[in-house]
Amino acid sequence: MRNPQPKEWLASQYSQHYVADYKPFNFVDGQGVRNSLYVSGCLFACEGCFNKAVQNFRYGQPFTPALLEQIIADLSHDYVQGLTLLGGEPFLNTAVCLQVVRSVRATYGPKKDIWSWSGYTFEELLLESQDKLDLLAELDVLVDGRFELTKRDLSLQFRGSSNQRILDVPASLKQKKAIIWSECIDADRH
Repeated sequence: MRNPQPKEWLASQYSQHYVADYKPFNFVDGQGVRNSLYVSGCLFACEGCFNKAVQNFRYGQPFTPALLEQIIADLSHDYVQGLTLLGGEPFLNTAVCLQVVRSVRATYGPKKDIWSWSGYTFEELLLESQDKLDLLAELDVLVDGRFELTKRDLSLQFRGSSNQRILDVPASLKQKKAIIWSECIDADRH
């Protein structure tokens, strides 16, 4: 596992604007029915990563306007609660992710929630580049922190290791400290 210094890993230097996969109408990447965008590329290289192929920034296909249109259309269903960004590392693919989340917000406002998983912690993101801060500001929920194999616990809600947290992003940004998501059922286990 690698630990970057603030602003050491810039999306503009690494992202190839690729997506590994898009999975509409799933139940595993956050609360409710979700549409999940898996972006390509990750530098954290966590031991035991379940998605190693996606660490390559050229894995999958280039992001396209057609995919963006599909994501927006798929979110139109009343039963879809929101969008989830995963990877790879969404905060190393900010050009793609910001385009998507801004389109979601422009189309649906706060009606659809936006989740993201990240190897970065909330505290690390606060010290990061403006594009990462802009993406963070668009999120409702962040599952933060690197996966740690020695802390693996597959019984945890929406996360794989006990160091990871499920955060309420608007509350965290307002208070400038990590605030656990109110619907986290096992917050005491991290």
